[in-house]
Amino acid sequence: MQTMTTFTDDQLVAMYAKGNNEAFDTLLNRHQQRVYSYILHIVKDEELADDIFQETFVKAIMTIKQGRYTESGKFSAWISRIAHNLIIDFYRQEKSENTVSADNEDTDLLNRRDLCDDNIEDQMVTEQIHTDIRRLIKALPESQREVLIMRYYKDMSFKEIADATGVSINTALGRMRYAIMNMRRIADENRIVLTL
Repeated sequence: MQTMTTFTDDQLVAMYAKGNNEAFDTLLNRHQQRVYSYILHIVKDEELADDIFQETFVKAIMTIKQGRYTESGKFSAWISRIAHNLIIDFYRQEKSENTVSADNEDTDLLNRRDLCDDNIEDQMVTEQIHTDIRRLIKALPESQREVLIMRYYKDMSFKEIADATGVSINTALGRMRYAIMNMRRIADENRIVLTL
């Protein structure tokens, strides 16, 4: 019997798309050092590199599971491109958050909602959103709820979550993905709006 490490990246992607989680673990082990080193080399911050690295593989998982992976023979380049795009997105967002100047006459700082204190209506809507989110989280299966709480409320990395729950990183990532998909589905089915 062939061991996972002897399969090509494309074979592993195809196996993972059909539900073989061990195939993705092999892909992760094969590429994680290079992808993480690349991210860290650019961002020069370990915590940020960890976040972008995790987001890279979550995006890869979602793309493969949705059947949208089409890069035959080029998984390495594809995963690097995802990481690269996420790095660019991070810097774009940071730049847009830090370049508003009160000296710029085109910018009305006093009329920007995100810089104003919430009015009572906004506070009530926000409280309702938080209540709805708590209800959605309670409706999740236990394994998905556990990962979601650890990630978003305890700010744990997927490696820490995997260690704490005794599963692979891939399983933790998968549970997170399903938790978000289930929350969206439940929200849609119940016409719950989760934005101001």
